[in-house]
Amino acid sequence: MSKHIIITGTSRGIGFELVQLFAKAGHQVLALSRNNQPIENLQLEHVTAFTFDLSKDDDYKKVRDFIETQWKQVDVLINNAGALLNKPFLETTIADFEHVYKTNVFGVSEMTRTVLPFMNENGHIVTISSMGGVQGSMKFPGLAAYSSSKGAVITLTELLAEEYKETGPSFNVLALGAVQTEMLEEAFPGYEAPTTALEMARYILDFSLHGHKYYNGKMLQVSNSTP
Repeated sequence: MSKHIIITGTSRGIGFELVQLFAKAGHQVLALSRNNQPIENLQLEHVTAFTFDLSKDDDYKKVRDFIETQWKQVDVLINNAGALLNKPFLETTIADFEHVYKTNVFGVSEMTRTVLPFMNENGHIVTISSMGGVQGSMKFPGLAAYSSSKGAVITLTELLAEEYKETGPSFNVLALGAVQTEMLEEAFPGYEAPTTALEMARYILDFSLHGHKYYNGKMLQVSNSTP
């Protein structure tokens, strides 16, 4: 059965692959990214692509209007957009932290707030975090802003699941290990991750459609490295 899926951060990497996988499976997709051209160029059936900036209030209104006029209901929201900064802590500024948190934390909360009124008890909100945001996991210097922001959305997910446990939808967060994406390459040139964007996208697609039957308010570590 065709579902209505919203995905942020769709111009490249995991988000780009997810849009194609959902479209091929016959689902209706709203693809949101600051650069909508890569998705537009694919000319996919069932896919609407918006230019969207998580830090702009007007862009959320555009999404709300689209849902109200075109869909009425949303089944799955995947908060995938992310900003990654690799910089020694003492060289970072408050503006650096604001930029990362605006996308990785405030963007997640505002997108969730925008979409929630259109979801029912069977809806599923999946937020993409990182193993770097998991307490006790391996940490990398230079990622103070990024990894702490990814820790914030793990706690946010737990709180939202608690607040909506009687009515739904379900909220879960996936803490991903290293995935070979353009964003990773920009932050860590030459590093080779064990997982491709397409492989991870296949897992996320399946989890977003079925995971809420088994999990709510959970952080799942999706990493094949130890620790």
